[in-house]
Amino acid sequence: MGGDQENGQTQATGRRALLGAAVLGAGGAVLGLPGAARADGTRPAGRAGRGLKSLPVPTIIGHRGASGYRPEHTFGSYDLALDLGADVVEAGDLVPTKDGHLVCRHEPEIGGTTDVAAHPEFAGRRTTKVLDGVPTTGWFTEDFTLAELKTLRAVERVPANRPHNTLYDGRWEIPTFEEVLKWQDEQTRRRGRQVWIYPETKHPTYFRALGLGLEERVAKLLRKYGKDGRHSPVILQSFEPTSIQRLNRLVDNPLVVLLSSANSRPYDFVAANDPRTVADLVTPKGLREIAGYAQGIGPTVDLVIPKKADGTLAEPTTLVSDAHRVGLLVHPYTLRNENPFLPAEYRKGSAPDGYGDVLGAFEKYFATGIDGVFTDNADTGLLARADFLAG
Repeated sequence: MGGDQENGQTQATGRRALLGAAVLGAGGAVLGLPGAARADGTRPAGRAGRGLKSLPVPTIIGHRGASGYRPEHTFGSYDLALDLGADVVEAGDLVPTKDGHLVCRHEPEIGGTTDVAAHPEFAGRRTTKVLDGVPTTGWFTEDFTLAELKTLRAVERVPANRPHNTLYDGRWEIPTFEEVLKWQDEQTRRRGRQVWIYPETKHPTYFRALGLGLEERVAKLLRKYGKDGRHSPVILQSFEPTSIQRLNRLVDNPLVVLLSSANSRPYDFVAANDPRTVADLVTPKGLREIAGYAQGIGPTVDLVIPKKADGTLAEPTTLVSDAHRVGLLVHPYTLRNENPFLPAEYRKGSAPDGYGDVLGAFEKYFATGIDGVFTDNADTGLLARADFLAG
């Protein structure tokens, strides 16, 4: 795999050195940048590299577990991600319950990821809310107690693309973040290697307005389980920069700012009348600012390699090198096996559940120098990484 090969072994060695330098460089650069102050006026110790240096590069991150094969954000999905060899498991898009517990769901609206619609006792909970400016109809976690949510079971979110996953509909309940932290310790002992997780704070501005602030709850649980330190195997992420800044004052974990499409605005910016867009955040100036309180960025893959009008890939942007220059790791999202999720030139046929040439797509993104990638199919990612490093 890969072009311009003169000597496979020499090139593989060079790639390892290059990619490893990106990780180590991220550590060194952050040290000299101003960090957000804590409540007591002190600044957290430099996060240079931290335990992140122990992760393979490119890091394969199991997106919501092994969501290509099991309903997302279930212990069935998380377990399988580890079985397949994922380096890190994105165990937890964190949203709160009515009684203040954090649970793992892709969104607070759970009509598409649970069997709540089949529960007549909850029919009256269906409602329409404005979620980050968008009217959204369904059932919301903040309207349920944890005990009530535990009566529900997870279902496949995209059955048209993953009909085989519907086999597992109704098998697993909704995990809490506290259960995930216990699971992490149990799996670390059972597997004889440190298990890493990568939770996300979801819609933090929305929930703070409801009196259900996420960051304090996350920090409290991390402290309870001794996972709030500089070398803790828990990477925290959010699409809202102010959520990451708030976490920066509360914990010492590695922090990552997620970035959506270039013309979008983080909702905390919208709420604060900040006119900046993601396009502003990915400029050298914007990246330097992010490096003052975070260790990485998680851009959509289109920010790394844009698509042309016909859906094929254009030339890569300078985002990866610009981010590395200021010491930020780059973990883009999301690579999936199915045709509809792939760039046009990597699709095979038009079946919505058919697999395309995802190995070729992985290689294209790896060649940009990214430090890792979120994928619904960890086994595919690991195979692609082995090909890339050996190519």
